[in-house]
Amino acid sequence: MTRVLASAAVLAATLAPAGTAFPAHADSAHADRSLYTTYTTKTPYAPQERLADYQPVPKDFTPVFTENVARHGSRAMSDSSDGDAVLTVLGSARDHNALTDLGKRLGPQVESLLTAGSSIGYGNLAGLGAQEQRQTALRMQRRLPSLFADITAKGEPIEVETSGVARVVASANAFTAGLTAGDPALAPLIRAPVTNKDLLYFHKQPQNADYQAYLANDPQLTAVLAEIDGGPATAKAAGDVASRLFTPAFTAAMSTDDRISFSRSLYELRSAAPDLRVEAPDVDLGSFLPPRDAEWFAYLDDAEEFYQKGPAFRGRTITYKMAGVLLDDLFAQVKAKADGTSDKGAVLRFTHAEEIEPLAVLLGLPGSTKGADTEDPYTYRNNPWRGAEAAPMGANIQWDLYARTTLQGTRYLVRMLYNEKETAFKPSCRPIGRGSYFYDLDELERCFEQG
Repeated sequence: MTRVLASAAVLAATLAPAGTAFPAHADSAHADRSLYTTYTTKTPYAPQERLADYQPVPKDFTPVFTENVARHGSRAMSDSSDGDAVLTVLGSARDHNALTDLGKRLGPQVESLLTAGSSIGYGNLAGLGAQEQRQTALRMQRRLPSLFADITAKGEPIEVETSGVARVVASANAFTAGLTAGDPALAPLIRAPVTNKDLLYFHKQPQNADYQAYLANDPQLTAVLAEIDGGPATAKAAGDVASRLFTPAFTAAMSTDDRISFSRSLYELRSAAPDLRVEAPDVDLGSFLPPRDAEWFAYLDDAEEFYQKGPAFRGRTITYKMAGVLLDDLFAQVKAKADGTSDKGAVLRFTHAEEIEPLAVLLGLPGSTKGADTEDPYTYRNNPWRGAEAAPMGANIQWDLYARTTLQGTRYLVRMLYNEKETAFKPSCRPIGRGSYFYDLDELERCFEQG
């Protein structure tokens, strides 16, 4: 590429406000969502709309089916590598009497976080993640009380599918435990989770080898991430982080790459800490990264997610076309219910960010519609995509099917929720009325070419 990112210009452009990611009215266990705006896809879950603010269901329509696709809840970090890397540098600085007062406080915090992660198993569902899933299930019941009453009255099965990964299976179990806590009569109707990797872990399957090759060695991807990561703003932010924790002599002795590697590992730990708030309630790594620098490392993380799992490059579909199998299944389930070939009351799917993010692009969900031009890389200024909004922990997409039967037959409507907020389908789909979030099923089949 010929375009070079200039430090000051890019920092200003990239960190421009993107709007409020977490509305103050969200019904959440987290009191101050502004604390989480730089945690990207590791952001703990919060519903994005209150039940009281939903549009009324059109007259005489009743819910007959619901389905979702949900990311696992908050989890422990994948392994101890970032913690080990940070502790190694801290140990060296301690040996050289090169820790500042702030730096001396970091080691015990990191050790506590690693202990918390290992106590539940690296990569596994955290206590907060189980809470997120249970609470989401209870809110689903509150939104659709008549549907769940009908499910129990008619004995309709509730199907549960997962990727088979431990944290995802645990998320499914926590969700269904929430349902049965709300109504114990649902327990015998909830089927045991089944693994469907082609549907819910498709990014790792052989049929998507082209996508795996894209991640491994696509020259366009490699170039743009190297351009973004390698800009002088990254070195500056890393220098800021190191200079607060280490003496000037020790900081100067570190190479630029060492400072960057240390700072990025520390940022990853900072992002993991809120997800382990149950296991490590006293760990807070926020003070060890200045807010401006945390924002920069969050941007680097978002850029990687954007190009690897999100809209990516304008004119290329490699990162999201594989989610077609999941979109097709969403349609297949509502169509089967509408045509009478399915007796299921609900279909619950549990998966990963690698599936949620491309599905959001295919659905045209807010923030996921704009790819980046090759000569104008993704920044916070020129693109609305944010990991914290597209795929936080526990992210979910839900379709509710409503029916009204008259002498002329049965009409079916679909409403979509994205992280529990009523969300319009893409602009080419026409709702039943201006500003409505309800769509005829036939119309959705037309605009998504599902005929």
